[in-house]
Amino acid sequence: MSRKFQQDNLVGQSNSFLNVLDQVSQVAPLDKPVLIIGERGTGKELIAARLHFLSQRWDQQYLTLNCASLNENLLESELFGHESGAFTGASKRHEGRFERAHGGTLFLDELANTPSLVQEKLLRVIEYGEFERVGGSRAIKTDVRLVCATNEDLPLLAEQGEFRADLLDRLAFDVITLPPMRERRDDILLLAEHFAINMARELGFELFSGFSEKAKRILLDYHWPGNVRELKNVVERSVYRTNNAYVPVHDILLDPFDSPYRPQQRIKAIRTTQPTVIETDSTAQTPTAPAALLMPTTKPEQFNFNQVQDFKTLSQDFEVSLIKQALAASQYNQKRTAELLNLTYHQLRGYMKKYQLLESQQA
Repeated sequence: MSRKFQQDNLVGQSNSFLNVLDQVSQVAPLDKPVLIIGERGTGKELIAARLHFLSQRWDQQYLTLNCASLNENLLESELFGHESGAFTGASKRHEGRFERAHGGTLFLDELANTPSLVQEKLLRVIEYGEFERVGGSRAIKTDVRLVCATNEDLPLLAEQGEFRADLLDRLAFDVITLPPMRERRDDILLLAEHFAINMARELGFELFSGFSEKAKRILLDYHWPGNVRELKNVVERSVYRTNNAYVPVHDILLDPFDSPYRPQQRIKAIRTTQPTVIETDSTAQTPTAPAALLMPTTKPEQFNFNQVQDFKTLSQDFEVSLIKQALAASQYNQKRTAELLNLTYHQLRGYMKKYQLLESQQA
């Protein structure tokens, strides 16, 4: 018997999604830090909110902060507060998130972007339950349940010395990994209908007439690199463009920039003339990517199409070739490989897992 859960955009019935909800329900009552990992648009903030409202702190403060939106000084002040005169412009005392969230939950998004000084102070709060305001000398006690999220590979960053390993250990009492949309195929049409009904209601429609078979195929076949957030935007835009309550949505507009007035040739020229930027390392010499990287090694006219039986197989072989070229060019540094291919680190890992390239890297 299938189970369904619905709270705002937390909609799904796939096993991977329901397993996440079970894990959330299990860890929510515990006053322990939780780390949420997932690609962009997978619903990390929604899961964090669910952790709070299923906890014993549900009736206390729930505060959030995006760590990537502030520089080091402002981030430190927003988290821990500051005393009057602590820095130029600090005309009065400011209470930070840890002080205001006392008794409740604090959600920190984009955790990987926190500078080392802030990481050190976070570690002290978790270990001793106290902190000092910027410019202050008095220890302030606080009782806050910390929930953090990132779309980066924190264990890898810790290995590279870019994130404190001891902080990672303390944050990861439990780690909730959110599945991307490509691993939630059973939820795509369910979510699409949920978003479409809400959009139809917002437009004042009496009903939503559903999706055509063509529209359903497009939704199911697309890769959804932006995950749930992208799916929501695409569905809402398609319902809005259809603008008829009695006609099923037929055209799914995946690209909001698709327009007859779009300067296609200029955009193409810009993309093809931009130089490839490779991250440099002061301790090691990084080779320049070969000129053939990311370019087809076989011209279309060289293919014997009489022998090509499966377009997908041909495409997959080409993707494997590109990944192997990029790995070699980056000396098998997966982070640099992802940059060469214009992928996120998680997307690259997904492709490598799909084509069983991870095993060859570990061998």
